[in-house]
Amino acid sequence: MNKPATANPVFSEVLQHIQQARQKIFSQANTALIDLYWQIGLTISHKVQSEAWGKGVVTELAHYIAHNAPDVKGFSDKNLWRMKQFYETYQADEKLSALARELPWSHNLAIFSRCKTQQERAFYLKLTIDEKYSVRELDRQISACLFERARLDQPKLSTPLREFHPQISAAFKDNYVLEFLGLPETHSENDLQTALIQHMKTFILELGSDFIFMGEQFRLQVGNQDFYIDLLFYHRGLSALVAFELKIGKFSPEHMGQLSFYLEALDRDVKKPHENPSIGVLLCRDKDDEVVEYALSRNLSPTLIAQYQLQLPDKKLIQAKLHELLAQEFEGDR
Repeated sequence: MNKPATANPVFSEVLQHIQQARQKIFSQANTALIDLYWQIGLTISHKVQSEAWGKGVVTELAHYIAHNAPDVKGFSDKNLWRMKQFYETYQADEKLSALARELPWSHNLAIFSRCKTQQERAFYLKLTIDEKYSVRELDRQISACLFERARLDQPKLSTPLREFHPQISAAFKDNYVLEFLGLPETHSENDLQTALIQHMKTFILELGSDFIFMGEQFRLQVGNQDFYIDLLFYHRGLSALVAFELKIGKFSPEHMGQLSFYLEALDRDVKKPHENPSIGVLLCRDKDDEVVEYALSRNLSPTLIAQYQLQLPDKKLIQAKLHELLAQEFEGDR
């Protein structure tokens, strides 16, 4: 077996050129494929409208393609109808159709077939491009109603946290969906922490890609005593350490003192000079929003209170809540 080549700047440069070229080729091939599906969808859509093409004709077309180009896959009658739906979904929106051309067909299929509004499709198109989701990760986010939750669930933040980080709301959620843990309704804090460690990749998908996991039971030494943060992360966008404390019960104001103490210790002994003040997240099973508001109103630490749930949200219920919110906003603007 040949030994790996020794480190050489020129070797790295050549490898970078190869990787960039491969990515360019893939991108161009994907764009060409999406353009092809768009053109086929346009043709079928127009024929359905002008010449009353139906299921029989489209099935004939699928058989014709299969017979004359047997090595070409992906053009069954079912997929041909999907191409028509793809074209009709984006034909009137140039911005969204341009975004769709940046994603593989499998991602596009998940978005235009599962999302009901252009706003929702725009949300997932942009998010998938920015976060570079796999189709499995995208499917999970749609199932977890991320679009609706982003509108409905504004995180509960302390005043110092808003002042330190004006754009903080985009980095955190009020409610985290942890269905992937597979935990029973009755579980311990140790069960929760262990499950999160075991499913850290999926947990970071729920948190956001800017989170970097730094450790569990992160040790802080203050005086002659040791203290342990349940989970410690670093947030690249905010340039700040983020301490997660886990509570399996309902939020209680007394929890805030412990979290504030941890943040003080992090800022004094762990935070680097160029980093922003550390952030604390109290992740609990349940909370009373009024109690949370009182607890945060005069809290001097950059903290937020969030809750978690162990099942995927009821999409119909959460969509109804979103429609109600949008109706209220519409009435307020009149």
